[in-house]
Amino acid sequence: MILHLNPFGGLAGDMLLGALLDAGASLDAVRHAVARTGLTGWRVDAEEVRSGPLIAVRARVEVEDDATERSASELITMAARAGLPVADAALTAIAEAEGALHGVPAAGVHLHELGGHDTLIDIVGCAAALRDLGVTRVHCAPLPLGSGTVRTRHGVLPVPAPATLALLGGAIVRGGAEGEAVTPTGAALLRAAGTVYGEAPEMTLRATGYGAGTREKPDRPNVVVAMLGQPVAGTVRQVVLSTNLDDVTGEVLGHVIERALAAGAADAWVTPAVMKKGRPAHVLHVLTPPELADRLQELVLAETGSLGLRRAHVEKVALARHIDTVHLYGQEVRMKHGPWGVKPEYEDLARLAAVTGRPLRQLAREALDAL
Repeated sequence: MILHLNPFGGLAGDMLLGALLDAGASLDAVRHAVARTGLTGWRVDAEEVRSGPLIAVRARVEVEDDATERSASELITMAARAGLPVADAALTAIAEAEGALHGVPAAGVHLHELGGHDTLIDIVGCAAALRDLGVTRVHCAPLPLGSGTVRTRHGVLPVPAPATLALLGGAIVRGGAEGEAVTPTGAALLRAAGTVYGEAPEMTLRATGYGAGTREKPDRPNVVVAMLGQPVAGTVRQVVLSTNLDDVTGEVLGHVIERALAAGAADAWVTPAVMKKGRPAHVLHVLTPPELADRLQELVLAETGSLGLRRAHVEKVALARHIDTVHLYGQEVRMKHGPWGVKPEYEDLARLAAVTGRPLRQLAREALDAL
């Protein structure tokens, strides 16, 4: 699925979560992902509210521990338990941005305003909603920068906040809007999802969601609009990045694949190879939309230490597809339908197998039988 965002009133983590829930994401899937972090004393609900003339969904996040100061590493460790690469990447991006601004290593960053458990819930919740909707590409219209000042632990700072600007590197932005239009959490989620900025891509529109912010604006609804669509069947141009590696561990290769997919790659894989002088090696391949090729090239080179890679332009044939869900043992399993068959989503089966103790192959058959 393709997600296109129109940040009409701005973008924050809770606004994005509300829009995704309104577009059809399962609130139970969000709650399940948050529960896997080990966090206690929290609640996530969704309610319909009126924002100007529009009805939108507001995600309500409540936590018993309302402390806002906490080490970034603590939140990153908790998020990792949910097994959501977008959440891991978003929190890591926040830590790196704050570390660069204050001259400390990311591992030693102590978050002030962003250190609350509500930040963790917003980020993990959005990542879970994206997975539940089957989103593989995120696009966004230009972001309003906002204006004015914001009071922080470090004193009064200009809007956009320095952390937000650091996280928006590469984004298309525009002037306008008063106050803080884009929060660091919202910016981090866009960065982690490998967002492409500009006009909506060609797609078949399937669902629309409106996520409400908490502030009332006198002249417009304070909402972000989420449009969910299927890629149009046909041939699309893609770029394949590939590099030969004979000095990289399997753990690093797996890490690079996860990061590439979280950053918007259409696919990523490794093939075994024999290089000159008979040395065993691997070839890392990343399939990406052309607009993400430069960003993913930088990621691959930085993570592997390779001194170069190859770029090949290819044509990818994309058939029409859609996703629906079945229920097994109280859990949702996404089913991917194509013109020639249907297949359960592996991640959902693996999660269900861990909960029930049943063999994954058996669960796959039961999911097909449940259609």
